[in-house]
Amino acid sequence: MSDETNEAPEELPLDGAGQRLRRAREEAKLSLEQVAAETRIPQRHLEAIERGDFGALPARTYAIGFSRTYARAVGLDERATAEQVREELGVQPASEIAHASSFEPGDPTRVPSRGLAWFSAFAALLLVAGGFAYFKDYFFPGAGPGPLSDPDRAAASRQSAVAASSPARSPAPAGPVVFTALQDDTWVKFYNADGEELMQKQMAEGESYTVPADAEEPRIWTGRPYAFAITVGGRSVPKLSEEDEIIRDVPVSAEALLARDRPATEGG
Repeated sequence: MSDETNEAPEELPLDGAGQRLRRAREEAKLSLEQVAAETRIPQRHLEAIERGDFGALPARTYAIGFSRTYARAVGLDERATAEQVREELGVQPASEIAHASSFEPGDPTRVPSRGLAWFSAFAALLLVAGGFAYFKDYFFPGAGPGPLSDPDRAAASRQSAVAASSPARSPAPAGPVVFTALQDDTWVKFYNADGEELMQKQMAEGESYTVPADAEEPRIWTGRPYAFAITVGGRSVPKLSEEDEIIRDVPVSAEALLARDRPATEGG
């Protein structure tokens, strides 16, 4: 009788999910850096998956989701891969399976970044605060502080201030325009806009001439503009010039003379 015993051949261990993913990656001639860039999964997590060290991942959900994304990138059946990862983790509850299939942390189109999440929360807070501020008076009329002063009184004060800041202008005096010669033999000619002569002579000292009120744009021509005193409605206005010069086509209507006088009056 033989002492030899028939020993069953030792069965080879089945490959884990991580080993299958690594082998598929190598067959696809992809590096871990390339898979990390494509899936946006940190390379250290991919290394942990290939080692079967799912405990190094943030949570079981991440282990399943990352593995599904990894499988899709290297051409493996993502559902079969996720199921094998669940078996290795001992995760069987239906709720966990449903959650893992609906949310894959490794899928960049479904995983918002932490910065984006904080920004979204801050934007929502600003939106709520702005809406409350905008509709506060509608829902809570009279809730805000009352005005510090009577609106009507404030408006009247502003109008008074504007009126006080505006320079007071006296109405333009009405009346004739009178030229009085201050020297003898002062030649002068008055005419209208069409060149029609109104008066031309050498005036004696003290002699006066009243410009016709109906004259159309009356003008003056003289070589002694300093030798005439001018009044408009009895009010003295500055001479046309203090220089010994010839002036011609200078308007001498009441409006024109007062316009020449106004800058000096307002400046004083």
